[in-house]
Amino acid sequence: MIHHPDDAELGRHKIEPIVMGDESTVVAAYDDDQPHGHEYQSEAQLERAFIKQLQAQAYEYLTINKEEDLVANLRTQLERLNHVTFSDSEWKQFFETSIASANDGPAEKTYRLHNDNTQLLRRDDGTTKNIRLLDKTNIHNNHVQVINQYEVPAGQEGARTRHANRYDVTVLVNGLPLVQIELKRRGVALREAFNQIARYHRQSYWSQHGLFDYVQVFVISNGTLTKYYSNTTRPKASDRNKRNVNSFAFTSWWTDGNNKVIADLGGFTKTFFAKHSLLNILTKYCVLREDGTLLVMRPYQIAATERTLQRIELASNNRWLGTTKAGGYIWHTTGSGKTLTSFKTAQLATGLPSVHKVLFVVDRKDLDYQTMKEYDSFKKGAANSNTSTRVLTEQMGDPNAHIIITTIQKLSNFVNANPKHDVYNEHIVLIFDECHRSQFGDMHRAITKRFKKYNIFGFTGTPIFDVNAGTSYNSRDGQLVLRTTEETFGDKLHTYTIVDAIENKNVLPFRLAYLNTLSAKKDIESKEVSGIDAERALLDPHRISAITQYILDNFNQHTKRTTQTAESSSSFDLKVIANVQEAARARNSSNATRTEKRRVNGFNALLATASVEAAKTYYTAFKKQQEQLPEAQRLKVATIFSYGANEDAEAGILEEEGFDTGRLGSDSQEFLSGAIDDYNQMFGTSYSIAGDQFQNYYKDLSMRLKNRELDLAIVVNMFLTGFDAPTLNTLFVDKNLRYHGLIQAYSRTNRILNSVKTYGNIVSFRDLQKNTNDALGLFGNKDARGIVLLKPYEYYFEKYSTVVNELFELYSVGTGIPASEKDQKRFVELFSSILRLQNLLSAFDEFAEDELIGSREMQDLQSVYLEIREELRNTEQQDLEVINDDLVFEVELIKQVEVNVDYILMLVEESRTQERDREEAHADIMRLVNSSPSLRDKRDLIEDFVASVTADQTVEDQWLAFIQKRRQEELDAIISEENLKREETYRFVENALEAGEVSRIGTDVTRILPRMSKFGFGGGERRADVKERVLDKFTAFVNRYKDLGR
Repeated sequence: MIHHPDDAELGRHKIEPIVMGDESTVVAAYDDDQPHGHEYQSEAQLERAFIKQLQAQAYEYLTINKEEDLVANLRTQLERLNHVTFSDSEWKQFFETSIASANDGPAEKTYRLHNDNTQLLRRDDGTTKNIRLLDKTNIHNNHVQVINQYEVPAGQEGARTRHANRYDVTVLVNGLPLVQIELKRRGVALREAFNQIARYHRQSYWSQHGLFDYVQVFVISNGTLTKYYSNTTRPKASDRNKRNVNSFAFTSWWTDGNNKVIADLGGFTKTFFAKHSLLNILTKYCVLREDGTLLVMRPYQIAATERTLQRIELASNNRWLGTTKAGGYIWHTTGSGKTLTSFKTAQLATGLPSVHKVLFVVDRKDLDYQTMKEYDSFKKGAANSNTSTRVLTEQMGDPNAHIIITTIQKLSNFVNANPKHDVYNEHIVLIFDECHRSQFGDMHRAITKRFKKYNIFGFTGTPIFDVNAGTSYNSRDGQLVLRTTEETFGDKLHTYTIVDAIENKNVLPFRLAYLNTLSAKKDIESKEVSGIDAERALLDPHRISAITQYILDNFNQHTKRTTQTAESSSSFDLKVIANVQEAARARNSSNATRTEKRRVNGFNALLATASVEAAKTYYTAFKKQQEQLPEAQRLKVATIFSYGANEDAEAGILEEEGFDTGRLGSDSQEFLSGAIDDYNQMFGTSYSIAGDQFQNYYKDLSMRLKNRELDLAIVVNMFLTGFDAPTLNTLFVDKNLRYHGLIQAYSRTNRILNSVKTYGNIVSFRDLQKNTNDALGLFGNKDARGIVLLKPYEYYFEKYSTVVNELFELYSVGTGIPASEKDQKRFVELFSSILRLQNLLSAFDEFAEDELIGSREMQDLQSVYLEIREELRNTEQQDLEVINDDLVFEVELIKQVEVNVDYILMLVEESRTQERDREEAHADIMRLVNSSPSLRDKRDLIEDFVASVTADQTVEDQWLAFIQKRRQEELDAIISEENLKREETYRFVENALEAGEVSRIGTDVTRILPRMSKFGFGGGERRADVKERVLDKFTAFVNRYKDLGR
């Protein structure tokens, strides 16, 4: 019997805010005590066992297989939650406008759950009542149910779909389907379940009244392995296997508080699906970003948040406030999302009754565009990108300003200027992001002197321990101040190391290359000379020149700009800031930015130098050596530094550089002014070293790094800590790095971006091997090196050689497509492995001479690979049994060696002007087209164009005229076929081509449709069916023409 507490019982046992309960969302430690059977288990048996376990955990099981019953249950549950009884007319109006509006898709429904959860019911008598969809305050007031084998029929009245689907298991919360579980039997690849959900998304989640668009979290399992992900992690046809938020790579493991993965479905169900855990995740630990992306926080983020909040409550109850016992620190490695964790902690802490304010303290340079945007998505206007302490002072006295986001510098100024402010006697929670900043020693003393009732927490990826504190860290007047992170903040509350992050695939491993031939001469390293003299020796002009030449010669290889054949470059779509200069000058850059999608080639890099003098020397060397290059081949290089910051050689702390260029010597100021002038000329800007202009230069440079507009930034310490740019993949190092500074600097390169970027690339011109091992041992564990660093070249090349040999045993070039499905599948598996291994090996200098597949053979193999992919796509569209659920087509990797239209036009021009057989040239061109994933849908265009080229005009002019004519003809054909409104359609398509995609939400498309019945009365088509078909046609049209001449 399932016991459900009634309202009286809930009243007697007042439910505390969930994060303060005895039951944590993430179990502290999990021991697998689930019984494991030995007999074969079918998918149906797995499903029955799963539902039985949910029932044992107080889920109510219902038999609901059709929408009519689902809607009726939803009505009952909302009546129960809100203590209301709907009349039929009230329910019809509320359901159609506040739950299942015809114009709402997943984005609108997700927004409603997270930001507009209370909807207004208009009663028959003219009164109104608030109706909650979820109770986010007392989570156990929400009723949890489970259903299975829910059916969406095909082609029936109101179904809106051509495909019949049946979903495995669905969890309903207050009647709404919020969690969808797709199961496969043991032994089947987990990706099959992911792909199954992707098909449901395309075929039927939106159907009928679209209630399954409310699903927030998906769970996939084959019994042995289980993962979860948010409703925006869905593959789209346009993604082309890129590793982005819509790919399998962004599914997550569930763990216990010690980061131990709980993979088996039984253990996952016991922990993740514990009612309090699931409801906490849905109501507190989903974060809807401003761009509409839903993030489900990872277990280590949730555990850290809850332990911090528990410490606040414990300190309040035990009168620990104002001591380090009231605080603690969170050790989450760089790149693991600790800023989100600390910000979520601040958000939830404001809900605790004793807390007056939460101060979220960051370093000034971290308040760049992306951080500002994230902050504003929580509390608009809470963050200020100017340096005004006046605004901070106003917020400190404002009772409605519960969260204040500020910088270390502004908080220090406030404390110094306001020795007797009333806020010092209130309960204040201070959260410091990257709490190892060197300025913090002074700040900590000021805080403990002024504030009386505080909790102070630090979030860091690289704590300071005794071993890496150094005798000079935070010393003042010969006295040691706050050597370690524990001495500064208190107990360690949670840990998530770089080893954990790489094992969970939340960040990338590193590939290290030590170029000893270009490092310091042995006699320099062996001399017993001072550090200053050694650094001077390392600035030897011949050495700097050799390193600069190496970087120029190998830059494209390291940043994956070109391939072995040098035919073209790696390219991918990147969301960029379109108005960088305007955004850099704005006081609140998050409000001033405009974004767009742009095609970019490869990645970019930082060069970390040991001093301002070294940065100047390198910048000069790059300018000199690039003077002889054609402008198109020159790298866009910039430099930035302020006063002469140097690392603490013993502790490895990278001293922060501020924006005070006045502390530079006159020679350095003049040099920096000249470098900024070069930058202004390069990008059409007008910055200088003076005041806000220099700060705006910093912001502009950081945005152009993220946009991939800048190729190389030469730095001393700037951008080596707290700067995230996923397009950075390479760090060139000519600098002594240790411990904290080493991990921080390396971690600039290992953010996940796409399938081409598989590691952070570190190229060191000094021998940092021991320092690297020491740092990984301190911030990881004794086995860290084998996990964090890539293996040697020989390891990957041996694998590569084996796979290539196996492929050529299976298939001979020129023999067409493998006949059997088994051989096709094996071909795809082998060639995908080759692409991934080539991608890894391409960063090793040795691989250029060891490549086993010629460029012509590679084109032929790619053509076969893509042809198989196309056949499988067509098979899926026919709704037949397919073999590609567990196949991963590495199309993004193929695009590293693909050709583009410009290259094709160049070949056409060559065939016209050179003495060459026309048919042979035509065959070569079409071979290239067939091997390119982005040109295959343009194959007919290119073939017709090549046949039509004449000697009367330039090839480019003929191409533009040809494309404009064909595009117009195809567009007019669609308009005629669908009877669309002509002028409105022209505007719709022009906007879509400008944006590079067709938006499937909103009302733009409805304006171009002809008049018709919404429900298909009179035997006509339903408006929704026509809308979907038209959107599909224009999506294909825009994908076909968006990159061609306009």
